[in-house]
Amino acid sequence: MERRQVGRTGLRVSELGLGTMTWGRDTDDLDAAEQLRDFVDAGGTLVDTAATYGDGDAERVIGSLLEGKVARDDVVLCTKGGVRAGRSGARVDASRAGLLADLDASLARLGTDHVDLFLVACPDPATPLAETVSALRLAVTSGRARYVGLSNHPGWASARAATLLEADGTGLSALELEYSLLQRGAERDVAPAADALGLGMLAWSPLGRGVLTGKYRRAIPADSRAASAHLAAFVDPYLDATASSVVEAVATAADGLGRAPLEVALAWLLARDGVASAIVGARTPAQLRASLAAVDLDLPGEVHAALDDVSAPEIGYPERW
Repeated sequence: MERRQVGRTGLRVSELGLGTMTWGRDTDDLDAAEQLRDFVDAGGTLVDTAATYGDGDAERVIGSLLEGKVARDDVVLCTKGGVRAGRSGARVDASRAGLLADLDASLARLGTDHVDLFLVACPDPATPLAETVSALRLAVTSGRARYVGLSNHPGWASARAATLLEADGTGLSALELEYSLLQRGAERDVAPAADALGLGMLAWSPLGRGVLTGKYRRAIPADSRAASAHLAAFVDPYLDATASSVVEAVATAADGLGRAPLEVALAWLLARDGVASAIVGARTPAQLRASLAAVDLDLPGEVHAALDDVSAPEIGYPERW
């Protein structure tokens, strides 16, 4: 698997990242261990998690696997903080105290003294951005994180944070955001900001919340997210007629190339400028192996251009910009 530079930093990650949102919840310890082993054996390095995944259980599973199944130095650990559980549910807290408390708790669950990349999970309108940035600076200078970045932030916030961190050499390294053939809103402001500032992009949900696999083309499978009461709202925005036209184009391209639709969707994304890694989240080892098969696919130019056209944001998804 190709190793890619994250922006203009010295950090390098595998072109596919391993997402762990289902670990400790829908993915048990045995399946998680098999996924991590298959991922590392395929040349993967980037393991993406967060303090909130499984209420911390995803990080605990990773920590247990790093005790003997996989060497710590074989993976690039990325975790996120800034969302905390409260009596009334999750709440955003990107204050200095909140972020550093999240990071310390993550390190304890992961069983390591540092993460390779620490991200702020989402914007916090109640905390000045300068305070949030000060926590990232301290995460690096204290040795708890080697690199820092932002997740799900707009371009202006990314530019401001990069400017604040540039003066003392801490630097902002990465932006994690949703990006796929069904969600190209990043191309409006985040991708240009990343390019101008030398930041690497990590794409979450590169398969359009599972829709680009083609499994929803005819019906909603009983074991899918869209059939789940608590996850259906996550998938529903990508089950409309416009999304369907993109999925059909991906399926047509896949048929012509003799590949699976998800391989075509991932290959399209990995060819986009600035994308350092596409983070694939798999519930089962079989699902992960299907994604790993995409790394050797280079789309012909005419196929890439056709998919560009059918998914063009200004035509297909104005409501998501």
